[in-house]
Amino acid sequence: MTAEMNFDEILCHIGGFGRFQKTLYVWICLPQIFLAFHMLVSVFTGAAPPHLCGSTRPSAAAPAFSNFSLVTVPDGRPELSCTFSLNHSDSVTTETTNRQPTGRCQGGWDYSTETFKSTVVTEWDLVCDSATMNNVGSSLYMFGLLVGAAVFGSLADKYGRRTIILVNLATQAVFGVGAAFAPNFYIYTAFRFMVGTSVSGVIINAFVLGTEWTGSKHRMLAGIITDYFFGVGYILLAGVAYLIRDWRKLQLTISAPGFLFIFYIWVLPKSARWLMANDRKEEAWELIQKAAHVNGQPLAKDLEMCKGYENTEKTEVKKKHSCIDLLRTPKMRKQSLIVFYLWFVNVLVYYGLSLNISDFGMNIYLTQMVFGLVEMPARTITLFTLNRSRKISQLAFLAVGGTACLLTVFIPSDLSVIKTVLAIIGKFGITASLSIIYVYSAEVFPTVVRQNGIGIGSMCARTGGVLAPMMYLLRNISPHAPMVLCGVCPLLGSALTLLLPETANKPLPDTIEDIEGTRLSEEDGGVQPIICETQQHQEKLTNNSNTSVSCQGS
Repeated sequence: MTAEMNFDEILCHIGGFGRFQKTLYVWICLPQIFLAFHMLVSVFTGAAPPHLCGSTRPSAAAPAFSNFSLVTVPDGRPELSCTFSLNHSDSVTTETTNRQPTGRCQGGWDYSTETFKSTVVTEWDLVCDSATMNNVGSSLYMFGLLVGAAVFGSLADKYGRRTIILVNLATQAVFGVGAAFAPNFYIYTAFRFMVGTSVSGVIINAFVLGTEWTGSKHRMLAGIITDYFFGVGYILLAGVAYLIRDWRKLQLTISAPGFLFIFYIWVLPKSARWLMANDRKEEAWELIQKAAHVNGQPLAKDLEMCKGYENTEKTEVKKKHSCIDLLRTPKMRKQSLIVFYLWFVNVLVYYGLSLNISDFGMNIYLTQMVFGLVEMPARTITLFTLNRSRKISQLAFLAVGGTACLLTVFIPSDLSVIKTVLAIIGKFGITASLSIIYVYSAEVFPTVVRQNGIGIGSMCARTGGVLAPMMYLLRNISPHAPMVLCGVCPLLGSALTLLLPETANKPLPDTIEDIEGTRLSEEDGGVQPIICETQQHQEKLTNNSNTSVSCQGS
C-alpha cells in the first residue's frame, strides 16, 4: 500500500462488493419498493371513473350507472356531461346523443363504482371545470421531486448521506400517512408535495451511499439492482390497488409501513468516503475496518492511507469549474444541450405513459402490472447492448419507444388490445433508454464538469416529470395530441443522438480541452487510460467525486 491511496484503491483491498456491501444494498433496495408506490399511486388514487351529472338520471332513486356508455366520445374518454343538463326523466335514450348544451350540471355527480370505490376525483368532484386541478396536483408532486433533488443533494454533501436518508424516510412516512387523512384537496396536494421531496432525497442519497461503498467492477450491476426493486414496487402496486379500491385506505397502506424503517438508525452505515472528504478520518477508518472484517479481509490500522486519501481529495477540489463551462465552447455546448434534452424527453415520456395507463382502454390493474413487468427485461437488455455501443443503444431504444407511441394514434379505439401492446413496447423502449442515459451522459461530460452536467441533466429530467401530467391537458385540443408528443419527442432525441460521440470502450475525457480536441495533439496522455474493467460504467455512480480510480489490487 502506498501513502497516496484514494478510497477506490482502499475498496480494492477490503473488497469492493463483499458481504458488507451486499448487506448495505439490502437496506438500500427495500425502500425502493415504497418509492415506486408513492411515485405511481396517483394512477389509482387520482383516477376519474365514468360519471354522469345527477340531473341526467332516469329517476331520483336510480343513478343510471348502466348508461355511462351513453356519454362517451369515440376514443373512449368520458364526455362528462359538462355543458348540458337534462330535465326529463326519460331523456336517457337515443336523444342523449343528440342533446344540445343547456347549462352546467346542477344536480351533483354520480360516479361508477365498478372499478374504484373512491378516488380523490370522486371525493372532491375534480371533473369538468375542476379536472385541471387533478393534473396540477400530479405536477406539484413531480415538482416536489425537483425541489428535493436540489435541496437534499446539497444538504447531503454537508450533513452526510445517511442522515438525509433517515430524515427523508421519516418525512415520507409522516406526510404519506397525513395525505390519507387530508380534509381537502389543497392539503392533500401539499402533503403529496412533501412526499415528493422526500422520495427524491431517498433516491439520490441511497444511490450515492451504495456506490460510494462499492468497487468499480460492480457499480453498474449494483445500480441496476436498485432499478429492479423499483420495478418490483411497480408490479406490486397493481395488486395492492386491486385489493384496496378506496383511495384513503390505499394511501395509508403504502405509507404506514414507512415507519418500520426506523430500524435503519441502527443498521444503515455512513459513507466512509464522505467522512474522509470532511476530515473525519478516525470515524471513517473505524467503518473501513468494520467493512474489511465483515468481508473477511481485515487490514492493519494504517492511517497513512487516510492521510493520502485526504491529500488526493483536496488536490482535486482545488480544480473548480462551473455550469457555464458546459456551454462555453462549441462541441461542449452541442453535446451538453443534446444530453439535457435526452434527460428531459426520457422522463417526460416515461411518466407520461406510466401515469396515464387508463387511456389505453384495457383493464387498469392489468395494464399497470404489465407496465411494471416490462421494466425488468428493458433494464436487463441494456447490460448487453451498452458494452457494444452507447450511441446506437440510446438512439435505437428512443426510436423504438417513439415509433410505438406514434403508432397508437392510428389504432381505432375499439382495438384496445393492439393499442395497449404498442404502449407497452413504447414503455419498454423508453425505460431502456432512460437506463442508458445515466451511463452515457456521465461519459460524455469530462471529469471537471461531470457533476455539474449530470446535476443539470437531472433537473431537466425532473422538469419533464413536472410536465408529464400536464401533457394530457392537450386532449382538449386533440385526443391524439399526448401520444403524438410521446412519439415525436423521442424520435427527435434519437436523431440528435447521432450528433453525440461514441463512448463505449473509450477513455473518459478529463477536461473540456479533451472534448474540443485542442489538447490531445499537444499532450500525450491528455486522457488517461482506464485500468478497471468497468471504469466506463462507474462514473455513472461516482458523480459526487472527481477522483480517478486505480484498481491494481482488484
